[in-house]
Amino acid sequence: MMIISAFADEISADLEEQLDVLESENIHHIEFRGVWGKNVLDLSDQELQKVKDRFDERGFRLSSVGSPIGKIGIKDDFESHLKRFDRALHVAKFFDTPYIRIFSFFIPKEEFAEPYRDEVVYRMRELTKRAAAAGKVLLHENEKGIFGDTGDRCRELLEAVNSPHLRAIVDPANFVQVHQVPYPNCFESVENHLEYIHIKDALKSGQVVPPGEGDGRLAELLADLQGRGYEGFLSIEPHLASSGTFSGFSGPQLFKVAAGALKKLLKEQQIEWR
Repeated sequence: MMIISAFADEISADLEEQLDVLESENIHHIEFRGVWGKNVLDLSDQELQKVKDRFDERGFRLSSVGSPIGKIGIKDDFESHLKRFDRALHVAKFFDTPYIRIFSFFIPKEEFAEPYRDEVVYRMRELTKRAAAAGKVLLHENEKGIFGDTGDRCRELLEAVNSPHLRAIVDPANFVQVHQVPYPNCFESVENHLEYIHIKDALKSGQVVPPGEGDGRLAELLADLQGRGYEGFLSIEPHLASSGTFSGFSGPQLFKVAAGALKKLLKEQQIEWR
């Protein structure tokens, strides 16, 4: 049985509206990226406690910390970024979730990624070493513009680090937007490292659309996962109204459109979810 999660900040900046909409969709897990207009890593301990209290009272749990770690340029200072990563580890421990979403650093525009491979691997090994010491698992997302934005470079990175504390997220829309074929090509590149799925779809033009309406081949991906006995998270990240470097937004109604589209796909594939 697969588990539906969601980026609740796609619904609203308001915590209660986030939870109300998720509850109406029978979704009880959250990939925590932000609330009250603040990134999750910028919340104070008092704010984190307020969020946790409401999660506990209303029966919600974190599927992952949706951190922005690794969303800096490969030439940007890494030591200061490690301090921000310490905050991500703190948040994951605070909410008792094993997962932290990360990225593999933006490559300068108009430059090839391969010359930066060694620096990317060094940084990812350092992050992974710290995650392992804290008992956490890093989930690498294939964001466009970073080193690991193609299936082959995702695999190259995961194999180079070679740790159970660094695993793969597949985001079909992001692969489409860098002119990759999400399924089966990119999926096969990372299947041995796969831990988590983002539910986002896009057309080859780059436009983000509801799940199943784009070129992300989500129906085929879900069917394959079902055949493999996948019981992990499907995290809804619709981006149907707007998207930016560090967040996206859909609003309550468009979020419900995305959730409904995912449930339709699951029903068509006879996949049970909770």
